[in-house]
Amino acid sequence: MMPSSSAVSRPGRRGPASPVDVFRAPSPSLPRMVPCRTVIDGRRMRYAVSDNEGVPGPEGPGSAPLWAVNVHGYFAGGGMYWRESSHLARAFGWRVLNPSLPGFAGSDPLPWEQVNIRAITGQLVKLLDETGVEQALMLGHSMGGAVAVEFATRHPDRTLGIVYRDGAATPEWKHRHGPLVRLLGPMLPDVAAVADLLLAAGLDVPDLLIGRRLSSTVRGLWPDARRNIRAMGRTLPVGAMLMAIDMRDELAEVAASDIPFLSVWGCFDRICNAATATEVADIVGAPVQWVPGGHSWMLPRPQGQVDVLRYLPRGRAFLESVAARRRHLLGLDTPEGARNAIRIVR
Repeated sequence: MMPSSSAVSRPGRRGPASPVDVFRAPSPSLPRMVPCRTVIDGRRMRYAVSDNEGVPGPEGPGSAPLWAVNVHGYFAGGGMYWRESSHLARAFGWRVLNPSLPGFAGSDPLPWEQVNIRAITGQLVKLLDETGVEQALMLGHSMGGAVAVEFATRHPDRTLGIVYRDGAATPEWKHRHGPLVRLLGPMLPDVAAVADLLLAAGLDVPDLLIGRRLSSTVRGLWPDARRNIRAMGRTLPVGAMLMAIDMRDELAEVAASDIPFLSVWGCFDRICNAATATEVADIVGAPVQWVPGGHSWMLPRPQGQVDVLRYLPRGRAFLESVAARRRHLLGLDTPEGARNAIRIVR
């Protein structure tokens, strides 16, 4: 998904690092995601962290790392995104954290009566507190997009930006318009909607199996998929919650704030379809960045998100906004802060 060199020039390092050096040269080695587990409110939670400890932030040597949190979609887990997170850590020098949300991929579920987007996000907040992540760039895929938006509305001062990927925070995605709905809708509207959603999910599977790295894709997906299949009952309350979710007001709140926001969508996504992308674009007042692939385009193409952020104009502008917001939150955009940043870089 890399544009031609004539379309977007490749950034290079020009002299010493600057306070907006978000396009640093990639690390020669690919960081590894280290699996971890902890106990939050008496429940086990799995997660993974990139092993590039000591990496500096975009302000240069001696600065704190920039953290990114890669939040998975429904019936997935943090392990499915390990390959992508390793590429993000290598390309931009980020520390990356992949949570497995309650009820998914071996993390203990919340009680049924407590399952809502606020409670799920609250567990993520406690994980960030425990791991020492004060501020983060949120990457949210599908259900994870709703979690990222909830995190940003509750903790704007901890949010550096949101990459909203084929998100399910708005109601349009559940308004099914496929052939099964037209066929069964007049008689069995609820059954028709569920059947159409299952068909859309099935049609998305071939996209996961395309590419020359098929074996590594399967290896990356299977462990979390197996855990979810074994404990399928744990995820049903979350699925019911998603069918009722409507975070249009929260999205509008994020759009009205200074939090950088980038929507990225698979152009063949049949689960959160083009109408959903249009709905989000209208709310946030910014166009969607379309990419090749289906609903889970980043899983078979783990380099794809790096390419969007490094080479495409919208991605580059987003990262520059993230760097500016980080400087503001850290107090580095004042004259005294700028002098401190220069001393750090030197």
